[in-house]
Amino acid sequence: MPAYVMDEPLAVHFAFPNGREWTAVLDGLPNPGLARDLAKGLAANAHPDGGIGAKNTAKAYAVALRQMVSALTEAGFTGSVPDLTRATLVRYWMASTYTRERETRMLLKGFDAITGALRPEVRTYLTGNQIQAYRSTSPYKAYTDGEWERLETSCRAVVDDSWARHRRALELAARGGEPSTRAHHIPQDIAWLLLRDGPFPDRPVYRAQTQGTKSTQWGLRRAVRQVRSDLFPHPVVQVAYSVLFGMYCGVVPDGIDDLGLDGLEWTGDDTMLITYVKGRTARESSNLPARAVRLLERWLAYSAPLRNFADAEIRGQLWTSYTPKWFTASGKFSPVVGPPSGTGRHRDLVKQLGLVDDAGKPFVIHRGRIRATYHERLARRGWTGRATIDPNHTARTEGDHYVTPTSPAQLDAVESIIEDGQADILRKALPPVVLSTEQAARFAEEFPYEVKRLELDTAAIAELVGGERDVFTAACADQLAGVHGPAGQPCPARPWVCLLCPLAVFLPRHAANLLRLNAFFARQFRQMPTENFVRVFGPYADRLANEILPKLSVEAKAKGEGEVADDDTDLPLRPEEATL
Repeated sequence: MPAYVMDEPLAVHFAFPNGREWTAVLDGLPNPGLARDLAKGLAANAHPDGGIGAKNTAKAYAVALRQMVSALTEAGFTGSVPDLTRATLVRYWMASTYTRERETRMLLKGFDAITGALRPEVRTYLTGNQIQAYRSTSPYKAYTDGEWERLETSCRAVVDDSWARHRRALELAARGGEPSTRAHHIPQDIAWLLLRDGPFPDRPVYRAQTQGTKSTQWGLRRAVRQVRSDLFPHPVVQVAYSVLFGMYCGVVPDGIDDLGLDGLEWTGDDTMLITYVKGRTARESSNLPARAVRLLERWLAYSAPLRNFADAEIRGQLWTSYTPKWFTASGKFSPVVGPPSGTGRHRDLVKQLGLVDDAGKPFVIHRGRIRATYHERLARRGWTGRATIDPNHTARTEGDHYVTPTSPAQLDAVESIIEDGQADILRKALPPVVLSTEQAARFAEEFPYEVKRLELDTAAIAELVGGERDVFTAACADQLAGVHGPAGQPCPARPWVCLLCPLAVFLPRHAANLLRLNAFFARQFRQMPTENFVRVFGPYADRLANEILPKLSVEAKAKGEGEVADDDTDLPLRPEEATL
């Protein structure tokens, strides 16, 4: 069951798609009967039957339930959900908000789906439109360059300082040993003890020596706190790491919070693929930038000693820290916790760093704005790696927020872009022109359609057949046509782009280079995540393997294979395109 109702005390327990669990406590409300009925509706809305698939969403619905019970009781309603009338609900929703009305409507629909106990007029009313009007949201405002640089520099300073202190504490622990019974312990022994027994050692001698009011005990407690903060990640330091990680990779905030160790996959010595659950969509993957990989690698090393003392449910999470005030539901003391659920630690980080925005006010760390700024800065560099800025937006919403034209000139420009894109798709759908030696000699006679499509005259055909128009992988009908660059300028396309170009003619003499390119695709497939390879090289590799090479003669391919080595030596590649 994804969610179920518990009695004594009243609560709803959720099991989310990402494997995490959470319990919404609902006891103590002034109308227990109404609260229990709505709790049934809350459980019925859990994923996959409803839209509650993440902890934050479940929290919002639980708050809506408590507020509805309290407000209706204050208004004089003492019955249960089957006693609710249309007039009672309208009065409540008129004084509510759009979001609160939507959530409580879903609670009532969930209750009716499993009991069928709503009044007929209420059931009919719930199928209509809401009373409160929807207020459209605007996209998050990106941080300014100055704010972004101050935040990155400050978080980087916390990360570097904590890592340096952690390394020193490990060196101390390596030189330490079993603490003596004396009240005066050297730092090496304290570090040794904490690394062995955890941030809060449960030893009678340790408790006796650190509790009390004597000056020696106060000094020992200060020394232990210092070594503990050096050796293990403090919650504020953990927040600095996660904020900096979001600045480096642009992953959605809830995806960062819920990231587990099982979602990290090394795809090379310095490349990593992360898999996470986006609360409002589904499972997603992302190939991390190099600096995000380095930061994550440091965090894994930094948090490893503390992870040894975490409970099973926390050990698999990526973000962990120590705290002296955490107890489990069973009352057991658990010093290791996951990422903070609120923004209090973010404010602590800002206060500790003295961060201010451009107006001189205390900086507000909003991770939605961090993600928006990440993509805005990528867009300024001409990045085209995504079809939309936010994967939760439909194409229409994305267009309304970011690219809606506001003048006739902008509208003409958008229509031109669409027309160029459609023409490009049609060109790529044309079959490749692959000729044998005999067919090349009779090209003008046997391929009149291709001659017309390529706009060739007798001289151009002779140049194609004779090799005067050769590029790396094919003979080009017109390198100045402007298909992949400015018209009248030499074509700037990469070698594999010719495989889908309508101007390319493939002849037996190109077999060696085509086979070199095929081997290049195979090497890229081995070193890239499958999703990335399909997005970058997939269409070209498919065209080469299934439509071009099969049409070449066995003799041409056999001759070409003798000239091909399984490396990048003979390929015109840029440094970043080289394979291992």
